Amino acid sequence: MRILHLSPRYWPAVGGAEIYLGEISARLAAEGHQVTVATTDALDFEYFWDRQRQRIAEAVSDHAGVRIRRFPIHHLPAGPLAYAGVRRLLWLLSLSHVAPIGLLARLARLTPWTPALWHWLATTTESFDLVAGMVICFESFLEAGLRFARQRGIPFVAYPLTHLGAGPRPGADALSRFYTMRHQVAIVRASSAAVMQTPAEQAFYAGRGVPADRLPVAGPGVTPTNVLGGSGERFRQRHRIAGPLVVSLSSMSYDKGTLHLVEAVRRLWQADVPVELALAGALTAQFREFLAQLPAHDRPRLHVLGQVDEDEKRDLLAAADIFAMPSRTDSFGIVYLEAWLYRKPVIAARTWGVMDVVDDGRDGLLVPFGDVSALAEAISRLLADGALRATMGAAGEAKVYRAHAWDVKYSLVRDLYDRLIAARV
Repeated sequence: MRILHLSPRYWPAVGGAEIYLGEISARLAAEGHQVTVATTDALDFEYFWDRQRQRIAEAVSDHAGVRIRRFPIHHLPAGPLAYAGVRRLLWLLSLSHVAPIGLLARLARLTPWTPALWHWLATTTESFDLVAGMVICFESFLEAGLRFARQRGIPFVAYPLTHLGAGPRPGADALSRFYTMRHQVAIVRASSAAVMQTPAEQAFYAGRGVPADRLPVAGPGVTPTNVLGGSGERFRQRHRIAGPLVVSLSSMSYDKGTLHLVEAVRRLWQADVPVELALAGALTAQFREFLAQLPAHDRPRLHVLGQVDEDEKRDLLAAADIFAMPSRTDSFGIVYLEAWLYRKPVIAARTWGVMDVVDDGRDGLLVPFGDVSALAEAISRLLADGALRATMGAAGEAKVYRAHAWDVKYSLVRDLYDRLIAARV
């Protein structure tokens, strides 16, 4: 097979979508398939709207047998304000049901604006058998892939990774409406197939007219040998941590629940509960401002690690007593699987999609997004009950080996690609 994958970011950028597509691409390449990833030059997530953040200079490279082509992001005048303004305008136009979908799709190409990618797709003479695009919140990549596939008469597969929010129904809260706009749903409808992360995501698109047989559920997985091997003792010695430890791995922001997690731990400190918090991942400007406003006596008690390498990540997970990522912007959450491999209980936000991953009360605890009191109570409950932590961690580990190993998940994707290409012949 000759596969073209489109994604807003790719290795060495770090994130759930990047890990997910990277694993599929590398496994396809290892089996002898030709895989090209078309992406942007963004290294930091915030580079999409802020030219001051880090980018990747190399335009063409290879990694794990996958050829990578990077196309530069053109930043709008006024940078972050303009980017946010376009997204807000798209949301309003989508709600109005007056603006045609074609107008929304053209406007979406500005966020991020990558004209060189569109030019390459329009002029390349390279042959592909199938195209796939990832992440509905950067819908211009999916649209570009869909248009290219139609012009070539080849299948197009969407990986929406839809954030369905924490509302009473999937896609019903204010934030999730930025991921379920009319033109975004139209891309999924027009795809040859759309790979779903969870049954909740599958039900959402089935309820919007996409046939269920075009919505296979094949979310991400983990390879245990790549995750295990960390030393908790080494991490604790390096960072001088002696007591109970809560760990989080994600970009640090309000939507990821990082601010709420810090506030929950501060409440426990005020109640004289001995606990330490280690945060790993990209520091957003929003979190830096939050951190700067914390009382001076609290800031040194937080272990803010920033981006960590794989060795440090393994040691961090091994050192944890509890893993917490109470996010409202995750369609699945690979890090829950990684924490379970270390037999750690997890705490997540009660959001659509994640509720299919974390079994509340069995392998972790679910709390309402943004509820600091509930989050503090969940941490306190797990800290006080070592037997419960062990039981939940073991249940999570068993779930990973039973249902979430990459060997199982990858075969679902590869077989889907095979069927779509064979049906075209």
